[in-house]
Order: sequence, then structure tokens, then C-alpha cells
Amino acid sequence: MPGPLLYRPPPRWQFWAALGGAIAIHLASVGIAAIKHEPPPVDLTNIPTATVEATLQPEDQPTPPPEDIPIPEPPPIPEVAPEFHEEKPPPPKNAAKPAGPIKAPQAGVPGTMSITGAKAVAIYAPKPEYPYEAKSRHVTGSGVAVLSVDTASGTVTDATMAQSIGSPILDNATTSTFRRWRFQAGKVAPKVKVPITYTLTGASY
Repeated sequence: MPGPLLYRPPPRWQFWAALGGAIAIHLASVGIAAIKHEPPPVDLTNIPTATVEATLQPEDQPTPPPEDIPIPEPPPIPEVAPEFHEEKPPPPKNAAKPAGPIKAPQAGVPGTMSITGAKAVAIYAPKPEYPYEAKSRHVTGSGVAVLSVDTASGTVTDATMAQSIGSPILDNATTSTFRRWRFQAGKVAPKVKVPITYTLTGASY
């Protein structure tokens, strides 16, 4: 009778040969996949060429101005005879009336009388004296005094300096003298203006 069948393993070289072949096949497939396939170069010799011709158009010429249309002349204006106007002589000018004498202001008429009119109706009008103190110092100047007058009696009620002479001594001498003036009753204005000037020779107005 035949002996029992026993399992015999294959030799070890077959195992390593199979393993090496599998690894080689795997590496070859990976290398082939990694290689880049470059496209073939394009042949440009067969591409047709075209020639483009460009022409420059001339610039737009300016539009010529429109022709002048003759305007018909208007018909002549008929002549009209001018109307006759009778010229009248200018009216005669009135002869200037001679001016009468200037009268002094009457009583009861408000206003300010000048020194000229006041002298005509003055009864007592002494001239202010030049104070020795001012004369020794050669003090001079000009001012305007205003006299307040009672027209019913003609007496001066007050005298003030509307414009100072520039020296209190001369101002006081002027007002104190003018307060003593007297005028004709009913012939003097309520106010009398007297300009006065002091020089080295004395007072004048």
C-alpha cells in the first residue's frame, strides 16, 4: 500500500521571485503614469495670412455760409407837409420891484438879532474893557456872546459865551459888560448875538 500523502511547501525562491515581480510591475506602472505627455508642436506654416489695407478719410470740410438773400427795399415814405405853428411872443418879464429898507425885528417876533441891528436900537452899550491881567500877558482871542433880552423893557437878563474866547478872564469881562446893555423897549429881539475880538489894542465887535 502507498504511504500517506504529506504537504510540501514550495521552495522559498519562488516566493521571493513572485514578490519582486509584483513590486517591479507596480513601480513600472507608477513611472508610466508620472510621465507627462507633451502635446506635439503645432505647425504654423499652413495658417492663411490676410492683408488689411487702411485708408484715411479726409476731414469734414466746413459748410459754406448760406448765400445772402436780397431784402426788398421798403416803399418810400410819402412826404407830409409840416403843420404850421404860429409862434407867440414870450410874455414880458415883470420888472423887479425895488427892495425896501430892511426893518428891525418888531417886538413879539422870536429870533436872534445881529450886532448891527442891535446897535441901531441900543440905548446903553459900553464896550468891554481889556483886563490888565490879560493885557500884561498878551492874551488875545475871539469869541461869540449871546445876550438874552426882555423885549418889553429892553433890559438884558443874561449874557453867555456861545463860543469861548479861550481865556476865562476875557470871557468874564465880556459877559459882565454885556449884562449892563439896554435897548429900546419893543424894538429888540429876544436874543442878540455879538461876536467879539480882543487884540493888544483892546476889544472890538
